[in-house]
Amino acid sequence: MTEELLSERRGGVLMLTLNRPQARNALTFGMYEGIARACAEASADDSIRALVLTGAGEKAFAAGTDIGQFTNFRTADDAIAYEAKIDRILTAIEDCTKPTIAAIAGACTGGGAAIAAVCDLRIGAANARFGFPIARTLGNTLSMANHARLSALLGPARVTDLIFTARLMEADEMRAAGLLGEILPDHAALQARAWALAETVAGHAPLTLRATKAALRRLRPALPDGDDLVAMCFTSADFREGVESFLAKRTPGWTGR
Repeated sequence: MTEELLSERRGGVLMLTLNRPQARNALTFGMYEGIARACAEASADDSIRALVLTGAGEKAFAAGTDIGQFTNFRTADDAIAYEAKIDRILTAIEDCTKPTIAAIAGACTGGGAAIAAVCDLRIGAANARFGFPIARTLGNTLSMANHARLSALLGPARVTDLIFTARLMEADEMRAAGLLGEILPDHAALQARAWALAETVAGHAPLTLRATKAALRRLRPALPDGDDLVAMCFTSADFREGVESFLAKRTPGWTGR
């Protein structure tokens, strides 16, 4: 691992920690790739029986992709390649043959929310918040695959509400919606419970868990192409305005172009 993505092993449990607390654990492309590699390695290692993903500190699980990664985006190919990369990382998490658990404290937004959403189980601290505030911040869009993932998890009405309002779900609503299995009082309790839950899952029949993961994946329908929607948003003047205004810490001026 790297300084930005830490790993800790206890018995059959591997914990990955997104470690950029100074940036609310915003994800660099290197961090995304490290997660994918860890999932592939866990699948190939019979001694690993469960994988936990969490964020360093109490303020954030991960506040999306680091906005600096977008400053050179100009073309449709840039946008489509980015969404393909993110989908590849999320698919790597889904394809991990070992149970995956997201332990969420603080903000879990954008790419961080997408990662948490594809984990098999999710638990959260009382300060957990989840959402995709892109209509307020960047003016981009989710891929077809991520729209489908979230719709299957939360239902299309709730996905529409989250994106249109750009609000974040609080922990109680997350649990009511099925996003969280448990709410813990604070970060320390969350970390302790994440290890304990992972150890419980790690002690169960691995083929049963593996088959359940695969069966649920097979239930998904085939997706239509959505590259035109990605290109429309990411190549717009609004997206460039969103990135620039975010970095300048000012309110964006949307034009719809």
